[in-house]
Amino acid sequence: MTDSTNPSDHGARMDYKGAMTYTDYLGLDAVLNAQHPLTSAHDELLFIIQHQTSELWLKLAVHELNATRDLLISDNLRPAFKMLARVARIFEQLNNAWDVLRTMTPADYTRFREELGHSSGFQSHQYRLVEFILGNRNEAMLKPHSHRSDLVAALTNELSKPSLYDAALGRLHHAFPLPNDVLKRDLRERRAAHPAVEAAWVQVYQAPSKHWELYELA
Repeated sequence: MTDSTNPSDHGARMDYKGAMTYTDYLGLDAVLNAQHPLTSAHDELLFIIQHQTSELWLKLAVHELNATRDLLISDNLRPAFKMLARVARIFEQLNNAWDVLRTMTPADYTRFREELGHSSGFQSHQYRLVEFILGNRNEAMLKPHSHRSDLVAALTNELSKPSLYDAALGRLHHAFPLPNDVLKRDLRERRAAHPAVEAAWVQVYQAPSKHWELYELA
């Protein structure tokens, strides 16, 4: 039995010739044709889509983290909190997505693993970019991307900027003056623990109502 209801009878537009469509706006022709399995293994498409969607979520995370950092530097915390909450949900989404991949058994994976060669998620430049933005910085980790000068340039550019945590400490400094060796440092290096920073955060945690924005930021 078929449904003879015509949506146009209820005001729905049915002809999109010459108009922007869902497919056009989302670039779905490119997205849905970006999967190129190397084998006939059934589970390879799952593997590809899992990692492609992860990269899309990482792209959004980078977008939000960059905007958050700019807001912290300009001392505009309220919208930054919303963006950080969104990033937290993105990371939850990334983690939960592995539940789908877990339906693939090791035996399923071995049917196409050899065709992947040396490719690995370890080589994800966006994952590395997220690490660098958050402050986990190590110039040695540029090496896995050395075959792509554009990726090295993007990652090197990030190393020249204050990390998100550097930006947070800049905001902390407004309330609790921090020493120069905390504020003026080699941005390419991972930040080391500092007693003055720890002492400042202790004061925030001991009086959250007095320092609510910093407490929420922490």
